[in-house]
Amino acid sequence: MSDATSSDTRLRDAPRFVLALVAVAVAAAAFAIAFRFTLTVTVETVAGVGNHVDAMANAAWWWRLTLPMLGGLGAGLVGLLIARRGSGGGVGDVMEAVALGGTRLSMSMTLLKSGASWLAIVAGGSLGREGPLIQFGGTAGQSIGGWLRITAQQQRVLIAAGTAAGFAAAYNTPLAAVVFVLEIVTGIIVIETIVPTLVATVIATMLTRAAVGAGPIYGHREFVMTSAGELLAFVAVALAAAITAVGFKRLVMAGERAFGRRWLRAPWRQAIGGLGAGAIIVALPQVAGNGFEPLNALLDGTISIQLVALLLVAKAIATTSSVASGSPGGVFTPTMLIGGCTGYLAGTALVAAGLDVGPPGGYALVGMAAAIAAATHAPLMAAILAFELSGDYAVVLPLVLATAIATVFARVLDRDSIYTAELRARGVSWEPTIAKR
Repeated sequence: MSDATSSDTRLRDAPRFVLALVAVAVAAAAFAIAFRFTLTVTVETVAGVGNHVDAMANAAWWWRLTLPMLGGLGAGLVGLLIARRGSGGGVGDVMEAVALGGTRLSMSMTLLKSGASWLAIVAGGSLGREGPLIQFGGTAGQSIGGWLRITAQQQRVLIAAGTAAGFAAAYNTPLAAVVFVLEIVTGIIVIETIVPTLVATVIATMLTRAAVGAGPIYGHREFVMTSAGELLAFVAVALAAAITAVGFKRLVMAGERAFGRRWLRAPWRQAIGGLGAGAIIVALPQVAGNGFEPLNALLDGTISIQLVALLLVAKAIATTSSVASGSPGGVFTPTMLIGGCTGYLAGTALVAAGLDVGPPGGYALVGMAAAIAAATHAPLMAAILAFELSGDYAVVLPLVLATAIATVFARVLDRDSIYTAELRARGVSWEPTIAKR
């Protein structure tokens, strides 16, 4: 086909592609709003409070123990339906569909996994809720593109745009959502992906903000860096956060091997995982949910150092119990909390040592970003995410430095991110780099 003919075809298909792009963004935002709304309403109706941490803190010990188990059991029962129809539907599938174009994303599978995730999350499981939102956005891109008879190449762009829209709707961070797709999902920056992704995130973010509020989801913060020399302290935080993130990833992988024994089958496997998380929630209700509430307390500096230390270990174990047992859900937000705890401990230690440094909350923010960068190998996304979540420009330099160092150090410790490890386990090599001549 000549260049002129190809150009004419693109112009003729442009209105249909734009319609598909808008539909994907609206679908991703609507799903995210519905997912979050139903979780909140259910918790408020049953427990009379607005979040899982308060709900578990007010509940009797036996409810804290058994409710996550029941959620895991429900997720496991849905998992039996998923197993009969195949597997897949994770971020790894989205990456493969965008970069290679050979993977079909099933909407029915995605909805089943989202339903299983909802059951585990609403019951207080230590899971992030971003996973279903991101997966649905990507799947919506392929489904709507196919329905409107968009070309295969353009469908791959719609999957990327839908993934970004889902991320933006989850965190109210449009710029970080775009970079998430460029750094993680595509692994390469191309103009054909950038423009639709930007448009989709704007639409999804505006719709989400209209429904849940416009401000940063963790509120506005104003942290300070006392001197340029304090950057050395943030380097130490980056290294510590990288070690924590890689250790957490290996803990989850070890948990998957333990729960993967043949005699331990669904749905009992997920129920046992929920019971393990529930046993920790009995002693530490702050572990329930995705970690939003304790992370807010870290950024505010209103949490005791003893509780932070306990939370760091307990959240890692509870999330491993929930995720590794097979309950679908994200580890992105739990990783943020684990990194935030690491940074907060480091910042508090520096203050206790009498050094002239900023507040521990600022170190929690940098630790959060560094842990995400180490887990995903996406430093720019992690820095922008933390900036958008806090609305604080003063901490940009520490964020950029810490995420860069954490990523490099994490790659030394383990060449795979949490997403490429999933692909490599399925036999797909993922090594995005500068093209060699």
